[in-house]
Amino acid sequence: QVQLVESGGGLVQAGGSLTLSCAASGSGFRMYAMGWYRQAPGKQRELVAVVTPGGTTDYADSVKGRFTTSRDNAKNTVILQMSSLKPDDTAVYYCNAQIELPFIRTYWGQGTQVTVSS
Repeated sequence: QVQLVESGGGLVQAGGSLTLSCAASGSGFRMYAMGWYRQAPGKQRELVAVVTPGGTTDYADSVKGRFTTSRDNAKNTVILQMSSLKPDDTAVYYCNAQIELPFIRTYWGQGTQVTVSS
């Protein structure tokens, strides 16, 4: 059994910064791509950032230059560093991972609220 547990959400003023963390608990699994999604009220869930086991990253155009994601393969963790936050970044942020145990499937965290005030 694998679980993704997120932390680090909260309320921040526009222009501020927040860092989200996600840790995978369990054992005997292999982790592939990890990423972050977000869902704002009334909108579809969208991809924010993704990082491969080798450290290659990709970002949504809306967050490029402001958000950075990285992972620690030894600890099975991924972080999302968010800066220059805007009210439009307000959403529930979800951690996501492709995990092999024993078959590859997608796992999701429980979500953490990020609210950016203007």
